[in-house]
Amino acid sequence: MEVKETPIATAGMLIRRPVEEVYEAFIDPAITSRFWFTHGSGRLDAGREVRWEWRMYEVSTTVRVQALVRNREIVIEWSDPPTTVVWTFIPMPEGATFVDIRNYGFSGTADQRVRDALDSTGGFSLVLAGAKAWLEHGLELGLVRDRHPKGLPES
Repeated sequence: MEVKETPIATAGMLIRRPVEEVYEAFIDPAITSRFWFTHGSGRLDAGREVRWEWRMYEVSTTVRVQALVRNREIVIEWSDPPTTVVWTFIPMPEGATFVDIRNYGFSGTADQRVRDALDSTGGFSLVLAGAKAWLEHGLELGLVRDRHPKGLPES
């Protein structure tokens, strides 16, 4: 089957915390590291480059902040080759926030682009579940850390 358009990875989750708090959790690496990467070189700011690390995997990436709209949207470019990630924060009743994530711009063959989009969808789903657990209950689930444990046989 030929993919005629670039696939878009999507993930979304309701987090029962105010939009200001949820947005800040993705801007401030001291918070984000509780549910996603292990180290961030600095807060996200428009036009800035930061480095995110997943030390358990010995992997890092440069993140280029394309745009920030306070409490509404984050747009970054990351990875190699680069893709774009857009977080949209939607205020919901009772002080909750719906977070919508879209990742696009995958390159390679049609099959590779589909594989990368599916992998990204799964990864961002784990990130959102971890953010929900941390922000709502103060629980660090280690979902990203445990996704690819050392010693797991390759399939």
